[in-house]
Parts: sequence; structure tokens; C-alpha cells
Amino acid sequence: MQPEAAEELSGLPRATTQDEGAPALPRTGLGASLAEIVRISAQAAPGMMTVHAFVVVVQGLAPVASAWAMKLLVDGIPDPAVAPAALAWRVGLFGALAVATAGLPHLSQYLGDCLGRAFAVRAAADLFSATLRFAGLARFEDPGVLDRLRLGQQAADAGQTLVTGGFMAVQSMISLIGFAAALWVVSPVMTLVAAVAAVPGLVVQVRLSRRRNAMMMHMSPHERRQIFYGGLLADGQAAKEIRLFGIGGWLRDRLLGELTLVNEERRRMDGRELRAEGLLGALGAVVSAGGLAWATFAARAGALSVGDVSMFAVAVASTFGGAATLISTASRVYSGLLMFGHHVAIVRAAPDLPVPAVPTPVRPLAGGLELHDVWFRYSPDHPWILRGVSLRIPHGATVGVVGANGAGKSTLVKLLLRFYDPQQGSITWDGVDLRDMDPAALRERISGVFQDHMTYDLTARENVGLGSLDALQDLDRIRVAARRAGIDDVLSALPRGYETQLSRMFTSEADKEDPETGVVLSGGQWQRTALARAFLRADRDLMILDEPSSGLDPESEADVHSRMRAHRAGRTSLLISHRLNTVRDADLIVVLRDGVVAEQGTHDQLMAAGGTYAHLFRLQSAGYTDAAGGAALTVEGSR
Repeated sequence: MQPEAAEELSGLPRATTQDEGAPALPRTGLGASLAEIVRISAQAAPGMMTVHAFVVVVQGLAPVASAWAMKLLVDGIPDPAVAPAALAWRVGLFGALAVATAGLPHLSQYLGDCLGRAFAVRAAADLFSATLRFAGLARFEDPGVLDRLRLGQQAADAGQTLVTGGFMAVQSMISLIGFAAALWVVSPVMTLVAAVAAVPGLVVQVRLSRRRNAMMMHMSPHERRQIFYGGLLADGQAAKEIRLFGIGGWLRDRLLGELTLVNEERRRMDGRELRAEGLLGALGAVVSAGGLAWATFAARAGALSVGDVSMFAVAVASTFGGAATLISTASRVYSGLLMFGHHVAIVRAAPDLPVPAVPTPVRPLAGGLELHDVWFRYSPDHPWILRGVSLRIPHGATVGVVGANGAGKSTLVKLLLRFYDPQQGSITWDGVDLRDMDPAALRERISGVFQDHMTYDLTARENVGLGSLDALQDLDRIRVAARRAGIDDVLSALPRGYETQLSRMFTSEADKEDPETGVVLSGGQWQRTALARAFLRADRDLMILDEPSSGLDPESEADVHSRMRAHRAGRTSLLISHRLNTVRDADLIVVLRDGVVAEQGTHDQLMAAGGTYAHLFRLQSAGYTDAAGGAALTVEGSR
């Protein structure tokens, strides 16, 4: 039944045409980014933030006070009315302010670094806590969201620079206001000239920041491809095919092509900044030179004192320098705020899957799971993967699902785990729609092995124990699961037993030859380790096994399936495999073809029917018998 016709019919089990895909990430502005930065800073280190703010205010005022102290000192030197004691006091004041002006930046830098590190930790915690709230996979399979997630992570990592830049901008503004006030006292006209001359710089820097942020967003896919090619060239697993097929040079050229494209774009951006900032610097120099010439002639005419000229020279230079620093710092902060918008968008993103305010509790499976006229596609731009699938998985039964590549087998797994919701139809657990449940609670009752199972760069104990965190420190439970998967002997015999690192990633130059620092398992051993991880929670109501023995030799495959049948007897299991001999003992075999259930029944029933399953089974069986007498071939599995 086509989903577009759903509203014209009645009696469908909650047949709804949903918005396809997760809700879009929220649009964010500078205000949202600034508010988020202030919130994170205040929560990360409130005391240090207060102290840093105080130091920044003093640091901003100290140069202005030094300029006034220098004016008083210079004017007092030739003035006989100024007593030696008063002159000494002015010298002491100027010296103290000079010490403060020289020392405060170091203290401010220290406080800024500490606050920045605390900020980065808190921002990273918020960002990845937000990703954990994405209950499904839609956002992790969306390149646009992945780009924003990567940029948001960079913004969080750059939090130290962002926070330091923000305080530096405040300090520059305080100094600029102070020097502008001092300049106003000497010459209001020159103050206005300086203010007008600073406007173009502000406008240009804002435009450059926008351009740079847009450039980074545009370059993000190219940078990801560059990282991808670099990862392949440095990956031990990929090294075999790269050398066999001689594709190393091709991959290198692809990497260099992406790198060249990114660098060329950055070079053009740097060129724009160089030209703009050079012109702005020249404008500032001309105005400063003109101001100094005016002050010189004014002093010669007796309109200004020597102290006025000295303060004017410092004030005009500091005003233009402060304005340039403020504009440059503000530009970096502005660019950082734009970048941090990606972080804010991820943190404030709505859930990708709707969860009821009061979800229905997930009871132990008693009747079974059912799919009712399920239609699914990954986006409106993609074809339908499942086209009206109706299927029952009875409690306590082992159901095998077979079909050609692209038939929808793995998509079926994603829907049963509620990584996605169907666009039409429903999936029920003992009659309760999965959409009425909390996805986390549902998954607590399920175990499984994915076709693309993970190989964690952790210890053997952790690689198995991650299947159930409450067993992570329970070596006895971990070894029971490993024995069921037939991998306990291998893991126990490692240099440090279950505490051996299953990776060479973290070895140092000093211990890289020591086998105790890390061991790399074979493909089949990794697959058994993944099975052990699933068996650690084998008492769950449903176990999903997606190609659980694809990397095993025939003897190991038979052993694994024998162990699974023995341990899962009486429990509900879903077994997906291209090897039909692994599902022939299932209570029910379902054949998917072109997104629909083409056949279902037991092995004997499907063979008698002579349909797709029978054809595929005979085709595979023919590979294990000789043409002459049908004698079984001896098949040895080896890596």
C-alpha cells in the first residue's frame, strides 16, 4: 500500500506519514553563541572568571594611568614649583604603573589559559552529551550535520582562544575609551578624526570574518576527504589492499588535490586580509603622523605643554593601536562566535526521535514483535527501502532473514532497534508501538552483533565488557561470555590476559617492540570478540545477529551457530545472513526482495515451494559439492 494513500484508508495500525528524517538543527545567531559562552564560562570556573574580569579591568586602565603619570612627571621636571618630594612621588607612581602594565598581562594570560581549559572541558561535555541525546542514527548519517558537529567540536576545542579573545577585547575597549578620553582633553578634533578613521577597519573586519566562516563551512567536506585519504594511507588494515592494487599513489594524489584546493582557498582569504589590513594600517599611520605634526606645532606655539605632547603622542598611538587591536580581536571573537554557532546548534538541537512525555514501560517480551505495513526510506531523495513489510517475530522463536544486497535486511534491524521510525505503518512489541516507548529502555532488552561490528582500541576485558557496563569489572561474567563465543582461550593467552590492549595505537617509541603493550587480533578473532560482547547480555528478550559469522571459517562458523542455538534456545532471536546454511534450522525464514516479504516459512517449506530461497540455497550448496559424485568438498578456513 502506497503511503500517499494512507489517509484514504481506515483500519491501519497507526499508519502515519511522518516528517522524513530528524528535525533540522536550529538556526543560531551571535547572541545565542555569546550567551552560551558566558554560561559555560560561569559554570566551568565562576571564581576564576570573576578574578580574571577584575584583572582585565585593571589591565585596561593601567596604560591610561601610566600615560597621565608620565605627563605629570614630564611637566614636573622643569617646573620649579614642583617640590622634589612631589616629583619623587610622581616617579614612584609612574614606576608602579609601569610594573603593573608589564606584569598584569602575564597574570591575565595565566588566568585566561586556566579559564579557557575549563571552558573547553565543559563545552566538550555539553557537546557530546547533546550527541548522546540523539537516540537515532539520522543525524549521524547526514553529512551536513556531521560537518556542523566537526566544526562545533573545533569551536569547543578553541574555547581557550575564544574566552581569552573575549577578555582581550574587553581590555582593549577599556584602554581605548581611556586613551580616547585623554586625547579628547588635548584635542577633541583629533579624537573625532581617530574615531572616524577606525570605522572602515571595523566594517572590513566584520566582512572578512563572515567570509572566513563561510569559507570554512565550504571547505569542510574537502577537509573531511583529506582526513579520509590520509587515514587510509596510514592505516594498517588498508595497507594490504593499497599495496596489492597499487593505489597508494592514487590515494596520495587525491589527498594532495584536496589539500591543494583547501590551501588555495585559504591563500585567497589570507590575501584579502593582507590587502585590507595593509590599507587600514596605512590609514592609521597617516592620521597618527598628522596628529603628531599638529601637536608639535601647537607645543611650539605654546598651546600645549611638553607633558601634553608626550601624552598626546602616547594617546594617539595607543588609540589607533588600541582600535586596531580591538578590531582585530573583535574580528577573531566574531569569527569564533560564528563558529561556535555550530556548537550551539548541536547542543540545542531537538531530539531526532520523538519520545513520549510518559513512555510506556517495556515489559518482558511475551507474545512477539510485529511489523504492520512498514514503509521506510532514508529521505525523500532516496528510494523506498521497505515497501509495506508485514512480519511477525514470535516470542521464543529464531527467525532468519535472507535476501540479496539492498533488499532491506540491515534497514529492518535499524527499525527494530528504533534507530529510525517508519514513514508509514508500525512496529509493535507485544502490541505496544515502539514509538510509545523510550528507545533506551527498549534497547536494554535487546542484544546483538552488527555486520560492521566495532573493534575498540581498548583492553580485551573492556572490549567484551562494553556489552553490559555493569559487568565491566566482573571478569568471571566476561569470561563466560567469551567461552560461549569461543574466544576465551585466545584472550586468556594474551601477554596480559584480559588486560591486554587490543591495539597498537597507544604504544610509545620506547615500548613499541614489547608485545605486552598491545596485540592486534585477526578478523575472525575480532568477530568472536564482538559475539562475546553480545553474549554478555544474552539473557535479553531479543538478540539480533546481523551476519554474525561472516568473517569465520566454516568450522568456526558451525561452532558459533551451535553455541548460539544451545544458549538461545527458547529465546527470541533474529538472524540475518547471506549464508543460507546458517538459517536453515530457524523456526521461520523470511525472504526479502525489493523491500517486500517475498517468501516465508521453514526451510523444508521454502525448499518445497521452489521459489527464491530454494534457488539461492541450491546455488550455494552447489559450491560445496563436486560435479561428479556430489561428494562434499573439504573446506579449510584460513586467514
